[in-house]
Amino acid sequence: MITRRAFTAGMAALALAPAHAFGAPGTSPAPLEILLIRHGEESASGDSVHLNAAGRTRADHLSQLFPARFATPELLFAARSSKASHRSVETLTPLAAALHLRIDDRCDDTQYRKLAKDVLSRADCSGKHLLICWHHSTLPKLAAALGAKHAPPTWPGAQYDRVWQLRFTATGVVFADLPQGLGPATSR
Repeated sequence: MITRRAFTAGMAALALAPAHAFGAPGTSPAPLEILLIRHGEESASGDSVHLNAAGRTRADHLSQLFPARFATPELLFAARSSKASHRSVETLTPLAAALHLRIDDRCDDTQYRKLAKDVLSRADCSGKHLLICWHHSTLPKLAAALGAKHAPPTWPGAQYDRVWQLRFTATGVVFADLPQGLGPATSR
């Protein structure tokens, strides 16, 4: 038989539990946190398919964010490389090597809804910290598809040094727009 004190303590624990502790029948609970970043800087002239020197430097220093500023990602996602861009995968490659993680790049930058549905339903994402590197034109749509209600409607074209943090709680997705602090200040 359960005591009143044990019952009350159990109910309090349920009320304070994060959203990832629960899931609708037949679905996987949500990740703990998803960090969204834009790929590193690109060349202004000519070859914008690859990162420029500043972008490669940003990619090389990305690991400095973990665990100093953010929880270390357990899964990495990037927009699939195409004829037009390899930048998202290039941005995460040094971090993937440092963390001994694979980059999941199955979705192209227009498939943000598919990616959102995937990471919100996959058992291996449940209760985890994820990092997604994407293209600025579809990052706001990706954030919205992941449940962020207060994400800005656009990601400025000259903005590289930001992190959009989505924390999944019992009351919804908490959105924060934070600096990376890895390069020169860019438009906010």
